[in-house]
Amino acid sequence: MQIPAGPDSSTLLDAEVFGDGAPLLLIEGMSAHRGMWTDDLLDALTPHFSVAVYDHRGIGQSSRAEAAFTIADLAADARDVIDGLGWGSAHILGTSMGGMIAQELALGFPDHVRSLVLGCTTAGGPGSISAPGAARLVDAIASRDAARVARTAFEVNLSPDFAARDGAFDRFVTLSTQRRVPSAVVAWQAAACAAHDTRDRLGDLAVPTTVVHGDVDEVIGVAEGERLAGAIPNAGLERWPGVGHMFWWERPDETAELVRKISLER
Repeated sequence: MQIPAGPDSSTLLDAEVFGDGAPLLLIEGMSAHRGMWTDDLLDALTPHFSVAVYDHRGIGQSSRAEAAFTIADLAADARDVIDGLGWGSAHILGTSMGGMIAQELALGFPDHVRSLVLGCTTAGGPGSISAPGAARLVDAIASRDAARVARTAFEVNLSPDFAARDGAFDRFVTLSTQRRVPSAVVAWQAAACAAHDTRDRLGDLAVPTTVVHGDVDEVIGVAEGERLAGAIPNAGLERWPGVGHMFWWERPDETAELVRKISLER
């Protein structure tokens, strides 16, 4: 379905809903599309939730992005998805850039958020996205070499143990190339992430929140997850040993259980 978004509703965001239950919005990260959530995660979530996934502006079948945008702009898009589905409010799982968007959504539109799971993300500020994998990925994307981008994204997003599994790279390539992800849009996403900073406002968050982070994350270091959890009143922290940036690929059942548990607190 196409959901109108933006100040004049001229942007259309491509979305799908699966399952039947409490509303849950999944907000993806930089350079990702909605297919990257995987059937494994959706199958674990849909017995408990009505799960909405969507592509950010400029990605997949969503409207083209015509100019640079901020994380706050993308948070307004997420609000419009919730409203466009007629939900009023939803539980939120946001990962990486999606976790930044989820923070801004909860701070800017608190009546739209029932609970938060913030994964592999950061509160922002100087040096917050300085893990070596982030720079490798930006350089690969700038090269416009599709094979290099695929291999680099695979290596920096997943733990060495998971990446060594038979067929893991082929599956990653198959899923990541299913939808349009223009390099210009990714560059705007990267700039929005670099400008993200909620550090001075996180004390205002009043919804049940869990932060989850793999401790071998090469894109956003685990220390950022710890710092984020420490800044949010009463937030829980899940630090998963041996897990990389895309923790929901590596532990889909555990991810779904985290979302289910925190949703019961609201």
